[in-house]
Amino acid sequence: MKCTELLAILNEYVDGEIDPGICDEYREHLDRCDPCQVVVDNIRKTITLYRDAEEFELPTDFRDRLHSALRDRWRRR
Repeated sequence: MKCTELLAILNEYVDGEIDPGICDEYREHLDRCDPCQVVVDNIRKTITLYRDAEEFELPTDFRDRLHSALRDRWRRR
């Protein structure tokens, strides 16, 4: 398996929705490719942080400015 193939199915691998035969190839690649291992580890950590995160209420003024800035940027696209 090449890095590009690994990255193409990264989401399915992290979510555990990948064919077990491909999973073996995936693990073999990760065992010998540090850059891909770093990517997969970062994705897993991000998912863990997101799942464990608490909701945080933004101050109204900040939220309004953020929404306005995002709308302006979206319109410019």
